[in-house]
Amino acid sequence: MSDAPQSTGSIRRRLTLQLMIGALVLAVLLYLVVLNVARDLAERSQDNILFASATAILESVAVQEDEIVADIPYGALSMLGNVSDDRVFYKIATGATVLTGYGDLPAVAGDRDQAAGYVTAMYKGESVRVIEVSRRLSLSSGSVHVAVSVAQTRNGQAETITRMSRVALSSGAGFFFVAAVLAVITAQSSIRPLNRLAGSVSRRGPKDMRAVVGPVPSEMVPLVKSLNRFMSRLKVSLARSEDFIAEAAHRVRTPLATVRTQAEVVLRRVERDENRQSLREMIRAIDESSRAAGQLLDHAMVTYRTDHLERETIDMADLATELVARLTPVAELKDIHMQVEVLEKSYFSGDAILIQNAVRNVLDNAIKYSPGDREITVRVGLSSAETFIQVEDQAGGFPDVVQEELTGRFARGSNSVGTVGSGLGLTIAKEVTEAHGGRLELRNLDNGDGACVTLYFP
Repeated sequence: MSDAPQSTGSIRRRLTLQLMIGALVLAVLLYLVVLNVARDLAERSQDNILFASATAILESVAVQEDEIVADIPYGALSMLGNVSDDRVFYKIATGATVLTGYGDLPAVAGDRDQAAGYVTAMYKGESVRVIEVSRRLSLSSGSVHVAVSVAQTRNGQAETITRMSRVALSSGAGFFFVAAVLAVITAQSSIRPLNRLAGSVSRRGPKDMRAVVGPVPSEMVPLVKSLNRFMSRLKVSLARSEDFIAEAAHRVRTPLATVRTQAEVVLRRVERDENRQSLREMIRAIDESSRAAGQLLDHAMVTYRTDHLERETIDMADLATELVARLTPVAELKDIHMQVEVLEKSYFSGDAILIQNAVRNVLDNAIKYSPGDREITVRVGLSSAETFIQVEDQAGGFPDVVQEELTGRFARGSNSVGTVGSGLGLTIAKEVTEAHGGRLELRNLDNGDGACVTLYFP
């Protein structure tokens, strides 16, 4: 079963999409509002000009010698032509009698007592806007109702509306573009605290269980509190596990040493070969258990101290010389000669106990796997911007496996058969170098006679 959480999509993408949909709706509303306002303004403008033209014509209608006459002023119709290139029609009528103009102009339905009436209709194959104004004139025979109708095609108005529609469309598109950019910025800004929290946690080492104390938005406070409580419980659990391993290793190692001593005493007194062989196997098992307990203790100590490095200036040459001197008696039991070569004096600010532990485990492996009458060389020097300690042996080299396999916990190569060990030596060396920001390099010598383990520190 995969431990990866199931993804339900990107919050940033979802927020951006929602903001863009909102921006699109607002852009469409803006377009419709601007278009309606433009259409209303265009119609009002045309109606006002038609009203002014019709009123001027109506005022020119008069009674002379008991007859109705009309002297249409030039400006009454020219004001319509100056606004646009539309065609203009007019009619002056008294009741059903047309005095002058286009008699078939569409009639305007409505109350004649109103100041003006408007209608939009088709005339001569074109859409026209028609206004009708009227008033009463007195004749000897009585009062007469005079109506003046003026019509104008709507091509100019349509052009104006089309032009305003383009402006409205451009405004809506511009608004949507700006809103979309702001939506992306807003979504990115909203998700940034979450990314910062994820990055802060992901950059931590595997053993860094510090609480998250950085500022976060109020919506993320419950998440951070839950995360901190989880890390606190995990830290306590890990600490208990490490304490248990260290205590168990310590308590096991001491009785094992006593049992081994007694087994060696008994071995000197036993004469039968089968009993002596059994005792040797028992001593070997005790050695293996004791070594495993010791390395478990070392590993627990390394695991604890890598989170709290106690740095001091270390003379790497002195450190290597001291370790070689300490392990020389063990190496001499197999007639192994150990030597230190200082290529260049180097100093490093690090945890001396951890570095000693790492180098000692590498040296111990070299001694353990080397046959008798061989040499082990420890070199100290500088390589570019790195300080290194290199252990070269004549133990036959590493098996053909990748470095990650050899440095894994309890991992042992195919050449470890018959050799006491727990598979934690290289693991400890790797964890110590990585805790100091360095690296561990394993390689076989070109002559195939041995291996070289190098600990690099920045």
